[in-house]
Amino acid sequence: MKTSFISKSGNNLDMVIICNDKSTLQKTPLDDLESKQVKSDWSKKIKFSIITRGSKKLLVYKLDVAKSMDQGSEMARRVACVCNKELNRYKISKAEIFFDIDNSSEKLAFVEGLMLSNYQFLKYFSEAADKKNSLVEIVLYSNQLTKNEITELEHIVSGVFTARTLVNEPLSYLTALQLSKDIEVLSKKVGFRFQYFDKKKITALKMGGLLSVNKGSIDPPTFNILEYKPAKAKNKQPIVLVGKGVVYDTGGLSLKPTPNSMDLMKSDMAGAAAVVGTFEAIVKNQLPIHVIGLIPATDNRPGENAYVPGDVIKMHNGMTVEMLNSDAEGRMILADALSYAQQYKPSLVIDLATLTGAAVAAIGKEGIVAMGTAKDNQMNQLKTAGSKVHERIAEMPYYDEYDSYIKSDIADMKNIGGPTAGCITAGKFLERYTKYDWIHLDIAGTAFLTSEDTYKGKNGTGVGVRLLYDFLKNYK
Repeated sequence: MKTSFISKSGNNLDMVIICNDKSTLQKTPLDDLESKQVKSDWSKKIKFSIITRGSKKLLVYKLDVAKSMDQGSEMARRVACVCNKELNRYKISKAEIFFDIDNSSEKLAFVEGLMLSNYQFLKYFSEAADKKNSLVEIVLYSNQLTKNEITELEHIVSGVFTARTLVNEPLSYLTALQLSKDIEVLSKKVGFRFQYFDKKKITALKMGGLLSVNKGSIDPPTFNILEYKPAKAKNKQPIVLVGKGVVYDTGGLSLKPTPNSMDLMKSDMAGAAAVVGTFEAIVKNQLPIHVIGLIPATDNRPGENAYVPGDVIKMHNGMTVEMLNSDAEGRMILADALSYAQQYKPSLVIDLATLTGAAVAAIGKEGIVAMGTAKDNQMNQLKTAGSKVHERIAEMPYYDEYDSYIKSDIADMKNIGGPTAGCITAGKFLERYTKYDWIHLDIAGTAFLTSEDTYKGKNGTGVGVRLLYDFLKNYK
């Protein structure tokens, strides 16, 4: 979506006018009759008015009173989604946005919501042009938002769209190798360092978790390393982002059922997608922070010489795992990546993964399950970012007693716990491979939606990109 700026209204465009309870409408481009109609709607508690001015449409929306700045911004994003649908319903290609509100955060959040709501994944439709949204440009007032604010926002949204598209791609296109190739193309386009290891190199590194999961597949695994290190980075030690890259998860020999389970599992690399999208956003906006991304990638199938429940696997850090459920594969590949991250002497490591159904059972799609060994100020900064962008963090209890849940009779640990506390025991498994400040984010409930949820849309949401960008931008 293109964005342009004007100094005053030309009264020749379709228009969206955003108001609040303090609006008198006197400063808006509405004439007396139009203002009277809107105020009449407000008196009837109708907050959304559609006015026809010749061949043009004027959409007027009154925002609710927010209890906090974060809530006000989220309301603005959700209203923007409603407006986006109306603009596209009326086949409007270019719309002027006028704010009769003073809160700059709500103004920017509205534009963000409008942009995010315009995402489409049409690659595989034979008549994609007929389905394409009409809205291609919004016009803003130069005295209401700055070009720098909008440019930064456009880059963040582009990162979200990249993540969404990666998640939405089927395995028939997005194998582990293709994921590496797509990241390589992006790295050259936006400007970050990238390399990936092939199966021979992964074998030499003794990444037993990644290799074991890949044993059931005819497609080779990859291990991807992304790095952005600006000349004047504010951190002496890098922050490492680790993303689970299971490009498709059948469950392996612990086979998943198909309906509402395996049929959604092209999304099991949403953690990887979030890391890629975050890199796009931070590099385009040239954040002064040194960040490394690690993405172990493979599909999880029951074919070939697939590993079986009961096998013992030696991991990258030399520890052994009794594998009792091949559908708990994400932690196996993440463990190798977390172990590999140690060589960078990171100040903080954050992993993102669609890891457990237990996370979905615990909090649904309303937030991200979190836990780890990071310092309180690091976790609190992430929570602040989560509240700001409405990718909220739900920190789980992380008692030492949970360690006993993954005790094995024949190896250093087993890859599943018991019937309870599943998302926590998964975190406890991963902790065994960390020797640094670390946060684990289970995005299983938020990464892929089977029904539309406002500006997040349907299917891949790109969750994690906006969260990590805001966190990294403000990290202290």
